[in-house]
Amino acid sequence: MRIGISVQSAYRVDDPAQGVRHMLERAEAASQADLDSLFVGDHHVTDYAYYQNSPILGRMLAHWHGKPAGALYLLPLWHPVLLAEQISTLAAIMPGRFIMQCGLGGLPDQSAGMGIDMSQRVAMFEDSLAIMRQLWAGETVSHERFWHLKNAHIAPLPAQDIEVWIGATAPAAINRTARLAEGWLGTPSATPQQAKEQLNQYRQACAEHQRAPSAVALRRDVFIAGSVKEAEAFRSDAVAKGYRGFPEEALICGDVSQVADQFAEFSDAGFTDIVVRNMSSDQSQALATIEALSDVRRQLNL
Repeated sequence: MRIGISVQSAYRVDDPAQGVRHMLERAEAASQADLDSLFVGDHHVTDYAYYQNSPILGRMLAHWHGKPAGALYLLPLWHPVLLAEQISTLAAIMPGRFIMQCGLGGLPDQSAGMGIDMSQRVAMFEDSLAIMRQLWAGETVSHERFWHLKNAHIAPLPAQDIEVWIGATAPAAINRTARLAEGWLGTPSATPQQAKEQLNQYRQACAEHQRAPSAVALRRDVFIAGSVKEAEAFRSDAVAKGYRGFPEEALICGDVSQVADQFAEFSDAGFTDIVVRNMSSDQSQALATIEALSDVRRQLNL
C-alpha cells in the first residue's frame, strides 16, 4: 500500500503569503517523510483564501521528491484546452508521474459562480476528459457541444501518460469511474464499512468493463498524536464540533500504532493507496502528523 497526502488549500489568514508558507512547509514535511504522492484540491468562489491548484502545485514541486504528484480538478468548471495545457506544463516540471484526480463538483453556488449549468455536468465531465486525452495524445480537436473548439492542439505534450483517478460514491458514478479512469478515489466521509462496500462495487464494475485499475485509493482525514490519550481528546473535540459533518467512524485519530493498524485494515480490504488529509488546521499539529506518517510507513514495512 502507498501513503500519500492531499495538502490543505483553504486557510483563514490575514496575510495571503502565510497560507502559501503553510502549504510549502507541509509539502517539505511530506517529502522528508518519504510519502508516496502529493496532491492539492480544487474549489472556487470561496469566502476564504483557497490557493488554486495548478500554480500552487507548481510551487510545491520545488519541495517534493520524484514520486507522483497531482491535483484534483472539478472538470465541468474548467475549459478543457486550458486545463490540458496546465497539466502538461506541470508534468514537464516534475520528474515523477502526474496523477489527475477529478470529479463532477457538487456545490451549486460554486457552479453558478463559474457559469456552469449543473444539470449538464456529467456530460461536460465526460466530454472534457475525452478532449484532454486527445490533446495529450497530440491530436487536433474540434468540439461544439459545450466548448466551441476549432482545430485545438497543445504543446508541450506530456512525456508520460497522465494517470486519471475519479472520485465517486454513487453506484452510477463508480460505474463511470470503472469505464473511464485508471483509478478510483474513495470519499473521506465514508465509514470503513461503506468504503469497503463501494470498493466491492468498483471491483464488480471493473470486471464488467474488463478494466484493471492502477490504483484503488481512499482519502482519510487523519490526526496522529504522541499518545492514545491525546488522540482521543482531539477526536472527542472534533466530533463535538461536528467535524465536516463526517461520521466519527470515518475519522482516523490515534498514535502511530493505532493509525498503522487502521491503514492495514484498508490494505487488507484491497485499497492500494491512502491519501491523507490533515484533520488539524494548526500548523504544528499538521506537521507533526505528517512527520509521524514516516513511522506509520515503517510499522507497515512500506
